[in-house]
Amino acid sequence: MTSDLTSAPIPQLVRRLAIPAGTGFFFNTMFNVVDTWYGGKLSTTALAAMSLSFPVFFLILAIGSGVSTGATTLIGNALGRGNREEAQRYVAQSLSFALIHALVLTAAGIAAAPHIFYLMGARGDYLAHALSYMNVIFAGSSFFMLNFVMNAILNAHGNTLAYRNFLVGGFFLNLILDPWFMYGGGGFPTLGLAGIALATVLVQCLGVLYLFSQLSKTGSMPSLTLADLRPRWHYFRELFSQGFPSAMNMMTVSLGIFIITWFVGRFGEQAVAAYGIGTRVEQIALLPVMGLNISTLALTAQNFGAERIDRIRETVQVSLRYGALLAVSGTVAALLYSRELMGIFTADPAVIDVGVRFLAVEAYVLPAYVLLYVCISAMQGIKMPLFGLIIGLYRQIAGPAVVFHLFTTVMGLGLVGVWWGIFGVTWSAALVVVLYVSRTLAKLEKDMVNV
Repeated sequence: MTSDLTSAPIPQLVRRLAIPAGTGFFFNTMFNVVDTWYGGKLSTTALAAMSLSFPVFFLILAIGSGVSTGATTLIGNALGRGNREEAQRYVAQSLSFALIHALVLTAAGIAAAPHIFYLMGARGDYLAHALSYMNVIFAGSSFFMLNFVMNAILNAHGNTLAYRNFLVGGFFLNLILDPWFMYGGGGFPTLGLAGIALATVLVQCLGVLYLFSQLSKTGSMPSLTLADLRPRWHYFRELFSQGFPSAMNMMTVSLGIFIITWFVGRFGEQAVAAYGIGTRVEQIALLPVMGLNISTLALTAQNFGAERIDRIRETVQVSLRYGALLAVSGTVAALLYSRELMGIFTADPAVIDVGVRFLAVEAYVLPAYVLLYVCISAMQGIKMPLFGLIIGLYRQIAGPAVVFHLFTTVMGLGLVGVWWGIFGVTWSAALVVVLYVSRTLAKLEKDMVNV
């Protein structure tokens, strides 16, 4: 498969890569919404068990995301240098790397899940439901990891259509499988909450077959032998050094949610409910932006390998311009329709009032997320993923722990202090990232000239 990521016009490439990826993110989000909706149909305990499982499930997503980022970066760099043999070696080693992680995750997850859920307060039926869901998910870890890696291979070659097709098809298939596996029928037993997990794993399994076929058709997947898949320390070390910071950066998001929820929880259940709904509205508003992460990483990786720093700078500029337009649209919608958006999820007027006040501040944070996402993806593409982790630790953990206490308690702002704390920490992180990336690219350009 030939790639034009180092030669075609950047605006055209950003649109070509970002639009399918963004569409895929939308259907992936809807996939999770469908699971949650069906879980609620079973019982409140089942729904609570799914919510309890999310931080544990997030571990699979974080590791998969890290492996994917590392693979995209290294394969893309090799392709940009014109070294297809090295790119194919990274393809083979990425698959081995993912499978080894999946096997370890499956064994460790099934063994540790009962103790983790117990520490989180699950007992009796609550614990049984959570385990019935997560044990199936852990058993299917290999399919998740393989899909992450195959998507990374496709992205590195400039193909975001195949994964989009998988996510769209998986969404509609899940609509059929969830109720069938939950309630049984057609010779299939009633599985309850485990049925929702099994539907997810089956979709992932079919995704492996589909993505493998797409890789074979495009020529992105070399003819592999067992010798090619044998782990090699050099490649594993490179994949780990690029993927681990990205995985840990994603894990900081989970810790960040915990910190914010702890501070918000001091102001009552209605405040927590409002925050939860408000973040869902925020996530929906940011969905169109998410595709820019994929396009920025893929374009940056190949052009860094090709030593085209000028095209990397243009990629960042074009992506920020598109992202700003999308974020401003989300800001306007969140400000004008905040009450209506909150009303979709709850009829409690007190929760809606708190949520409206949250969105009145959070709406202005959306452009900062664009700056963060695009610039950190660019840093990952130029093989500097540790910077994203450092910013994540500040934005999700260190900054909130200090600023929230300062605003809510010392300054006496109460709950609104949390909202303004999110604003301050996020925007300060975004500005630091933009300045650092600009300075880094300028230094790389200077180094290229001096070589």
